[in-house]
Amino acid sequence: MVLKSKSLAVIIPVRNEEKIIEKTVGKVVKELKDLPFRSSLVIVNDGSEDYTQIIIEKSIKKYPKILNIINFDKNKGYGRAVQAGIEYCIKRKIDYALFMDSDLTNDPADIKKFANEINQNYDCIKASRYIKGGKAQGVPVEKKIISRLGNLIASSLFNVGVKDCTNGFRMVRLDKFRRIKLREKGFPVIMEEIYYLKKRKAKFKEIPVTLKNRKTGMSHFKYSFKIFYNYLKYPVKSLWL
Repeated sequence: MVLKSKSLAVIIPVRNEEKIIEKTVGKVVKELKDLPFRSSLVIVNDGSEDYTQIIIEKSIKKYPKILNIINFDKNKGYGRAVQAGIEYCIKRKIDYALFMDSDLTNDPADIKKFANEINQNYDCIKASRYIKGGKAQGVPVEKKIISRLGNLIASSLFNVGVKDCTNGFRMVRLDKFRRIKLREKGFPVIMEEIYYLKKRKAKFKEIPVTLKNRKTGMSHFKYSFKIFYNYLKYPVKSLWL
């Protein structure tokens, strides 16, 4: 039984997702309406150059009590969108933030899995492809190999009981991020989060999910040496905590 006094915001950074954002919003809102406590959806529009912002603003008229938007005039990066979402929710005294992707590679039906953990006193719940019941579906083999290897290294170094460190589908207790300014502009902010959570003695848990390959639009994530360095510097740095 989830405590009704708790509150949750789903935060979705978005950039140029006009083809799917309306569907994503509808599916997420449907799940939030079934939750037994105060919940909302916060879209961080990261400088979209298509009709994404217009579509979201139309959706706000449909879901005025649930849907909110933060607009960036220019693209600032996934990390900046995450930080903006955190600051927005802390100001509104929301207890937990659940981050998910805009392209339905994360299944909105899994929101209830996270919500069911809220009264268990965890500080970070990570979705995982690498525990029993979790998997990746439709993802190219080479990407699976790279991800698995990177996560084996990161998991060993962080040593917080998380096997799928790079998964961006995660829920965090916002109290743990008060007076913290995340510095990463891009996707490595996911690893920066774990570093600060470990530093603050956070309690972690993983839940199994199926990560799907996106069917619409184009991913903004690209593999490179710089990305690997920026991801792995945080687990290495955490060895000195």
